[in-house]
Amino acid sequence: MTLMTTLTSNKLNRRGFIVSGVALAAFGAAAPALALNDAQATALITASLKDVNAAIASGKNGNALYADFERIFNKYADVPIIAQSALGIAARQATPAQLSAYTTAYRGYLARKYGRRFKEFDGARFEVVSSRPVKSYYEVKSNAFLKGKSPFEVMWHVSNKSGKDLFFNIIIEGVNMLASERSEIGAMLDKRKGNIDALIADLKTAG
Repeated sequence: MTLMTTLTSNKLNRRGFIVSGVALAAFGAAAPALALNDAQATALITASLKDVNAAIASGKNGNALYADFERIFNKYADVPIIAQSALGIAARQATPAQLSAYTTAYRGYLARKYGRRFKEFDGARFEVVSSRPVKSYYEVKSNAFLKGKSPFEVMWHVSNKSGKDLFFNIIIEGVNMLASERSEIGAMLDKRKGNIDALIADLKTAG
């Protein structure tokens, strides 16, 4: 799906990712058994895809579009889990105030990052085809159909670890968003010599 393509350059390149499952494995090991079922996991992804399509087709641009995507992340994604995974071991060194500020800045960063790219996929059709339990979460399979391009498979990982049904990862052709984000945010933090406050400040305008 288009979420993973946002991690590439401005051009669509679904195969330009670095494959890694470390962050996902860590989440699965930490999460408790879920009182989640196929119908709930499928319903979450179906609803999120509907809202994504509506945002793309709205004709909005800039801050108005980014605000829509921030609402989508707030509603359907476990942003704290994604944000902390992206920060990696540095999350353990952050103060509660820093972690809160970082998560807020990261949410806006994701909204701008994805919102800026999603316009490329106006008219795309997404289809949820199946769902199955995997360890402590559900994996929902969907297919994306883009005009003039071959359809491709997208996997969504859904959990209620945070007390609510939310997706915490997206996998396309074997590549996961958690690991890709961790690599990108890690590189940003390295450039700032590990200064979390500097990273937070830059995330407020990056994306």
